[in-house]
Amino acid sequence: MEEIKPILSVKEIYCGYQNIEIIHGVSFDVFQNQKVCILGPNGCGKTTLLRAVTDMIPFTGEVTACGLTIGKTPRIQVAKTISLMSQINSIYFPYSVYETVMMGRYSHKRGIFSSQNSEDKKIVEESLKQTGAWELKNRLITELSGGQLQRVMLARVLAQSPNIILLDEPTNHLDLKYQIELMEYLNEWVKKGTRCVVSVLHDINMALAFADKILLMQEGKRVIYESVNEFPLYKLNEVYGMDIGNYMKTSLKRWNNLENKME
Repeated sequence: MEEIKPILSVKEIYCGYQNIEIIHGVSFDVFQNQKVCILGPNGCGKTTLLRAVTDMIPFTGEVTACGLTIGKTPRIQVAKTISLMSQINSIYFPYSVYETVMMGRYSHKRGIFSSQNSEDKKIVEESLKQTGAWELKNRLITELSGGQLQRVMLARVLAQSPNIILLDEPTNHLDLKYQIELMEYLNEWVKKGTRCVVSVLHDINMALAFADKILLMQEGKRVIYESVNEFPLYKLNEVYGMDIGNYMKTSLKRWNNLENKME
């Protein structure tokens, strides 16, 4: 029987900034149609890990994605396979929403001066509609709210037509309705073909509801990588330094009390 290989494999990654090591030997594999969420307190290295996986920063170790060796493959070829949606900080260039999403098609151009073709336009339109941003297509991105901009940046990621989507706090700035719609869309997207999703989240409830597997990190190290159904919740208490389960149960009691009062 042929061995099933991961479409994303991260082995013994070490990396950091300005000679300060932040990630210490992290390893994990993601298989076709899997959704992985990375959890851990602020400063534990979640964002740094994603940047290494996409070859945005130097690293030692080995990363392979759909057979490509990251770090030894031209970045424009990597961009056809992996797409990263980073946390949004500042936007300085007044591009339109449509132009911004069209930039996601850059890695598919045959030359630097290639013009948009009908396939590019179709994919951009579909990406904008899928993220609920089609009505914004003529707006400048400098005029958008944080939530609107988040949806546009996700559309650009989708327009890249990758096999692997990496997301760094994708629900940040989004209203609850759009958070749920975004995760539901990704849940459907990942089922089609050779695809996987790796997402950094702060919302533990959302991570447990969305993910197939959880990668829990602390101080740049992997604490545990486990199926969500087998995940030992007490590990969250240890890493976050609080009784998370009790906090969640207390919040649920408040909801139950409010609902009882409304009846």
